[in-house]
Amino acid sequence: MKNHNLTIYNSLSRQKEKFESLHEGFAGMYVCGPTVYNDVHLGNCRTFISFDVIYRYLTYLGYTVRYVRNITDVGHLLDDGEDRMSKGARLDNLEPMEVAQKYTLGFHQILQLFNTLPPSIEPRATGHIIEQIEMVKNILDNGYAYIMNGSVYFDTVKFAEVTGEYGKLSGRIIEELLSETRDNLKNQDEKHHPSDFAIWMKANEEHIMRWPSPWSVGFPGWHLECSAMSTKYLGKQFDIHGGGNDLKFPHHENEIAQNLGACNIHPAKYWVHTNMLLMNGRKMSKSDGNTISPYELFTGESVHVSKGYSPMVVRFFMLQSHYRSTNDLTDDALQAAEKGYKRLMEAYKSLSDLLSDHNNPTELDSRISDIINGAYADMDDDFNTPRAIARLFELVTIINSLKEGQIRISEISDTGIKTLKSAFETIIFEIFGLKEENSTNDGVVDGLMQLIIELRQIARTNKEWTTADKIRDGLNELQIQIKDGKDGSSWSFS
Repeated sequence: MKNHNLTIYNSLSRQKEKFESLHEGFAGMYVCGPTVYNDVHLGNCRTFISFDVIYRYLTYLGYTVRYVRNITDVGHLLDDGEDRMSKGARLDNLEPMEVAQKYTLGFHQILQLFNTLPPSIEPRATGHIIEQIEMVKNILDNGYAYIMNGSVYFDTVKFAEVTGEYGKLSGRIIEELLSETRDNLKNQDEKHHPSDFAIWMKANEEHIMRWPSPWSVGFPGWHLECSAMSTKYLGKQFDIHGGGNDLKFPHHENEIAQNLGACNIHPAKYWVHTNMLLMNGRKMSKSDGNTISPYELFTGESVHVSKGYSPMVVRFFMLQSHYRSTNDLTDDALQAAEKGYKRLMEAYKSLSDLLSDHNNPTELDSRISDIINGAYADMDDDFNTPRAIARLFELVTIINSLKEGQIRISEISDTGIKTLKSAFETIIFEIFGLKEENSTNDGVVDGLMQLIIELRQIARTNKEWTTADKIRDGLNELQIQIKDGKDGSSWSFS
């Protein structure tokens, strides 16, 4: 294990806590995955990218991480009581499992474009009906649930009175809770209290997805699925449970109640929640047109962007905000992120051309080490990617100054250059999950730029200053900068 002091903001305690895994050298992490009845939302992508970085950093620190991220393919109800999967099947004229497969594959394709690592286990809710039935039995046996007309409801009032736990994660007071649990609205009169929620629902004859149980032919409650699958693959208690802020209540609050009700123990030691992805300062919404899909963002086929942006630019943009802060997607912010990403990649490429003729420690070596250590300290501070990125750009400035001769190469040792390259490879690629994007046109663009630079040099040699200036000014308008050095001219995006 690397010698780091990682702290994580725990939503349950509302403070940063030192990360100490339950089992030395091992970290268990459960993240609520998508309900696969529709294309994945860009806001969900932000959550999964954030947890990908957390997964990567824990692995970098030396933990063996079991990362479980589920697929919800039953039981997640709409406000009118219809199952999301059944609605997707009805609208697409498909079997529910066809819908699940279609959108699961689409979800995987999008996350691959964002270069996220696959989880260790990706269980489906429909593959764990037996485990969910067993958990309902345990909750009933412990007296925290009741049966009404073939459905089983969790008794939140009794649970709160006995344990004092209900509402701690979300900060809700049970007397103020309304029916926000996405149960079938037709069955609200079956509940003892509006905050009670179904852990097993009796299916009506029209309901497509249904299984036999001791109480009725029906289907599990949405909240129950994650409790059963996290327990199966990570144990009754594990290290990290994650998801978006919107899942704190009712989903995660009810998970805690279910796990305590069935297993008599809190499921997770640390609860981690990501904040919202906004667009143009507002919540994304299809109804008012303030939304964009990942593919529209990549292609530029949207009124909200002036051009398409590559997946790595979008990933870099998302990492520029802390996972607990809102992230405002605007065209200007994406353009700035594109420049920053390209500047970072160009600095990395420049490292291969830097050579020092000595290995004596220098003051610059020490400064570089301090900046790198600062970046890791930022990551140890609740995965603070924006501050770590700012440190990287301090290194970019040093690299560019070495390349352009503003800092003499004698001021850095060969070890210092190797340290720079190692840090870039580790932080940018291994931890941040960025990668170099080499499109098929890159070679053509570079060749054209070299030709333009040669034509400009010929014009300067022939003292054709008007032509040389026209080339320079035209490139500047395209945000391309020509840099003249003692070893010739080079180009980069400004």
